[in-house]
Amino acid sequence: MKKSIVCIAAILSLAAAPAWARSILFVGNSFTYGEYSAAKRYQSNTVTDLNGPDGSGRTIGGMPAIFKELTREAGLEYEVSLETVGGMGLDYHYTRKLALLDRHWDDVVLQSFSTLDADRPGDPALLIHYSRLFADTLTARNPEAKIYLSTTWSRPDLTFPAGHHWSGKPIHQMGEDIHAGYEVALNGAPRIAGLIPVGLAFNRAIAVGLAAPDPYAGIGPGQIDLWAYDNYHASLFGYYLEALVVFGKVTGHDPLSLGQFERVAEDFGISPAQTHALQQIAHDQLALQKPIAAAGAAAAAR
Repeated sequence: MKKSIVCIAAILSLAAAPAWARSILFVGNSFTYGEYSAAKRYQSNTVTDLNGPDGSGRTIGGMPAIFKELTREAGLEYEVSLETVGGMGLDYHYTRKLALLDRHWDDVVLQSFSTLDADRPGDPALLIHYSRLFADTLTARNPEAKIYLSTTWSRPDLTFPAGHHWSGKPIHQMGEDIHAGYEVALNGAPRIAGLIPVGLAFNRAIAVGLAAPDPYAGIGPGQIDLWAYDNYHASLFGYYLEALVVFGKVTGHDPLSLGQFERVAEDFGISPAQTHALQQIAHDQLALQKPIAAAGAAAAAR
């Protein structure tokens, strides 16, 4: 009965969206909902958590709520929904949550487990299979739906300590390997519109010196830490960068158009200089894929 009430509430919420709003669904895990950061509960009232309240009686905002705020600032109308479960890949969502997800969406962002396969790190087979199933199922509902795969970042906890798949390799290697797995999935599913290069944006932030490459060794002067205290999930800087890349890819708007006094960054205590630097990283990474809308005038100082 409780699950039925949650489903009905979610449907009513979507039905109440403005007629001109574009619907977007985010499917993922803790990398989408912002574990170990203030992003997890951020503006949860502005998005629809299809799973309903958790054991604490609260719903999740996460990166989708950050995306929602960025689109609002850009003058865009999106009705944002999310379905997330910690530690799970797309196989779980397809086999266990499809009843919540199989409906008409304009845009869908799919994010799978951070190592591609929890049991076989680096193996994209599950991602390939289930991303194609999702794309086929959801485009059957709406042939015009744009389905995106969002790649994930390198994990220091699997790179610097011994005994893991990426141990002893450069910090950027895991992100590149994960991105390559997503590329295989993209090439095998013609109904998928493209990749959102979040992991490569993390790599870029490290390469240009904005972010520290090894949080175990400390954070250098003027640098940021992209990871949370577990060196696994993202920090507020990391989730903000993730949202910027998703925003730019999905909407086609330049992240730099948001300006250095952007509201989410202010809420998170990110300085104007850091905000601009992160927006520049997102802009530069997306520019490697295809041109995005030219940056407008910087947001007015508030």
